Amino acid sequence: MQVPTTAMIVAGGRGTRLLPLTRRTPKPMLPFCGAPMLAGLARRLGDAGVRRVLLVVGADTAPFAALAPMLAPHGITVDIVAEPTPLDTAGGVRLASLELDAPYLVLNGDVLSDLDVAALTVAHVEGGLAATIALTRVEDTSTFGVCVLDGSRITTFVEKPAPGTLPGQDAVNAGAYLLEPGVLAGFPAGPLSFERTVFPQLLDAGLGITGHVTQGVWSDLGTPERLLDGQRLVLDGAVDWPVLGDLSPDPARPEVWMGVGTRIAPDAALRAPCVIGDGVVIERGAVVGPYAVLSDGVRIGPGARVVGSLLDHHVVLAADAHVTDVLIGAGARIGEGCELGALTVVGPGVVVPDGTTASAARLGGDDGA
Repeated sequence: MQVPTTAMIVAGGRGTRLLPLTRRTPKPMLPFCGAPMLAGLARRLGDAGVRRVLLVVGADTAPFAALAPMLAPHGITVDIVAEPTPLDTAGGVRLASLELDAPYLVLNGDVLSDLDVAALTVAHVEGGLAATIALTRVEDTSTFGVCVLDGSRITTFVEKPAPGTLPGQDAVNAGAYLLEPGVLAGFPAGPLSFERTVFPQLLDAGLGITGHVTQGVWSDLGTPERLLDGQRLVLDGAVDWPVLGDLSPDPARPEVWMGVGTRIAPDAALRAPCVIGDGVVIERGAVVGPYAVLSDGVRIGPGARVVGSLLDHHVVLAADAHVTDVLIGAGARIGEGCELGALTVVGPGVVVPDGTTASAARLGGDDGA
């Protein structure tokens, strides 16, 4: 049974909770275990059989242009669909779907999951309905919209029910859909919501929606804490992430993935799991890992330490600087002897003065939300 060859990825969110990292870079294009998040997501879809990705983004398409050459060697074409004005979760998808004549996938560009596309396809075909929603089970339904199931068919949606008020109903929307062509054509142009409008109206019209309950990983990467948690999930092997296959496992240090052109001092310590990008320099006495991801061109100074953190391209960590559970934007410089921790976020190009101590801070001029 062939999976859909076209997937639509919704990637137009502003990413305010990740400011100042997202001041220059859209949230789905932030580095994630060796490449932009969207590149890894598209590669996973490609391994499942998807050959065309439609990216539904905001008004500025330029930051996404780098994806096409990244994905072309893997047999995936990329088309970018701009939303000059925000169209909610389904408006841009509706616009882009009008040209499609076969079932297609819809996914959120900031959600990490181990979704089995083939299993979702089987559920859709067996259900024989207009749409299929991937569902995940949660313990506390009070902060989610619950999809009430009768067998595999969704009968209604209940928003944020108190625990225990819907016995046996704990399945919520996991942000991945398989839709029949034309299912959105009857909705008006303009802003449109899957959750508030499309799915309830499909039920009202008697077209029917299949619910496919998935087991495994589902994680929104929209906050610093969740982004680092997702990084740990990939490095622990909970989600297959094809991008890691582009790097070389270090024979002497399992679960240390290495790029090319690295220079690592003999007495530097690499603690698995960690990712070392192309052209990275790690000087004497430095410690990297566990759960550290260094993007291309990063330089780690003598005696510096990086644990549980994400460093974007060309970050410099000066001598004896220590960062733990920190996100650092491209081109930033962390001064000598700095101590940064507890989900501190450093903006791109920011210079953090020598000796700075910070915890849970936003360094770079934007406080975020």
